[in-house]
Amino acid sequence: MIQPDRRKRITIKDVAQAAGVSTQTVSRVMNKVSYVSEGTRLRVETVVENLGYRPSALARSLIQQRSYTLGVVTFGLKYIGPSRTLNGVADKADELGYMLLMKELDNFNSNRIDDVIDSLLARQVDGILWVAPEIGDNHSWVEERMEKTPVPVLFLAMRPRDGIPSVATDNFKGAVMAIQHLLDCGRKKIGHISGPLNWWEADERKRGWRETLQSAGFDASEQHCTEGNWSSASGEQAFIQLLELFPDMDAVFVANDQMSLSVLREASRRGICVPEQLAVIGFDNIPESAYFHPSLTTISQDLQLLGEQAVQNIVEMIQARQGSQSVVPQAVFIQPSLVVRESSRLA
Repeated sequence: MIQPDRRKRITIKDVAQAAGVSTQTVSRVMNKVSYVSEGTRLRVETVVENLGYRPSALARSLIQQRSYTLGVVTFGLKYIGPSRTLNGVADKADELGYMLLMKELDNFNSNRIDDVIDSLLARQVDGILWVAPEIGDNHSWVEERMEKTPVPVLFLAMRPRDGIPSVATDNFKGAVMAIQHLLDCGRKKIGHISGPLNWWEADERKRGWRETLQSAGFDASEQHCTEGNWSSASGEQAFIQLLELFPDMDAVFVANDQMSLSVLREASRRGICVPEQLAVIGFDNIPESAYFHPSLTTISQDLQLLGEQAVQNIVEMIQARQGSQSVVPQAVFIQPSLVVRESSRLA
């Protein structure tokens, strides 16, 4: 077995010499290029393992004129959704050999956005993932600025726009699934506790509640909806208000699981039996939702997959641009699923 000299950095030339091949062949093996014979590949991989060779990211960047770094712009990490999405982003980036350079926005004025983008570009990122969700008009700059940005930018949790690539959960579809499930359970008077309606995601969930009920011939008036801010505390206040506005409701669709927790607690405190008197369904499928009492029926959104898909898409855009290929920007929706538990299911 070849014994590596730990006092010096092993180079690709050392590997090539020990394996009896060219440096180009070693590079092909390391980059998993298919047109290398199996025998040569095994010999090179054995030498790499024995010598403890680690490719130089800097050398690769210089040769390929890419930094293998993605800029990630975040906002609202106190919320569960963005944090879980970033797990998927980090995992997929690591798998594909990319580093992440993160910037967190605390406000969305135009100067701040320009500063963030310019700062990332100055650090030679290959692309930018805009993980900050669409809230109010905080994405109004997108079309104009994208024309002046020399690297691909992909947006998450944003209303689809022509010519702008994005990846998001299909919040409208998730809400439709939630209301249809309640209707299938025989519920006819279904209220809604929304998230903050300046968030695009919350607005989409409310739209799904409203349009599904209307299509089924049931009432979905504003008197049957109250608004929270995603927190459990706000869910409690929104539920108390909704009970006053809609005292005979037999089901409630809550825009996230955290607010659903306080709904279940307040219902128990008031002696309202769930699901016999009131069916409850949430959105997110956070791990704790299976352990609520009763366990919470919810819409599961795969935020890990959302983050992974975003990285996969932007890397494909980077590779296409590197090869002077055209890419048609697309809005991709990750489909949610229904998880039925005790809070809506009669025994």
